[in-house]
Amino acid sequence: MQPLDDRALLRAHVDGDPDAFSELVRRHRDRLWAVSLRTIGNSEDAADALQDALLSAYRSAGTYRGDAAVTTWLHRIVVNSCLDRIRRRQSRPTVPLPEDDGRAPAAPNDPIAARETALDVQAALAELPVEQRVALILVDVQGHPVADVAEMLDVAVGTVKSRCARGRARLAVMLGHLRNPDARNDVESTEGGAR
Repeated sequence: MQPLDDRALLRAHVDGDPDAFSELVRRHRDRLWAVSLRTIGNSEDAADALQDALLSAYRSAGTYRGDAAVTTWLHRIVVNSCLDRIRRRQSRPTVPLPEDDGRAPAAPNDPIAARETALDVQAALAELPVEQRVALILVDVQGHPVADVAEMLDVAVGTVKSRCARGRARLAVMLGHLRNPDARNDVESTEGGAR
């Protein structure tokens, strides 16, 4: 027996199949989780946003029109849930963690340095405007085609391209120290002198 495709599973769920939605989530949960986590940057909030999104998809499956792929529809719901949570979180004050400036240059194949770089990239992504961050995560990190991301975000293709270009430009400045470790010290000494 052939497994059902995503649209057939969603139809089966709407028609009352108690296992269809679980199968659909099982197929796509890892990518949906990755989008949620990278968009929000905090595993607890990402888990809550994903849970809210899946509950919303479960309840609103009957409204799926079939204009987009089911995965696109699910991603749009997850992204919207993340954006809602980010907006709510922005109303609460946060205090950034102090930066550790005493790191030695990374050695090749150094897993600790790789983890530090990943944390630097994650922190830089978190500083981007939400629209740019979401576009970059979906296009560059998740590898979705720009047209699909435009559909997920309900914006024009050019808007996605523009958001990605602006986000990449900001990341290049924020992460320039990764290419040139002395750049961080130069920027900090300049900022310190300007105060």
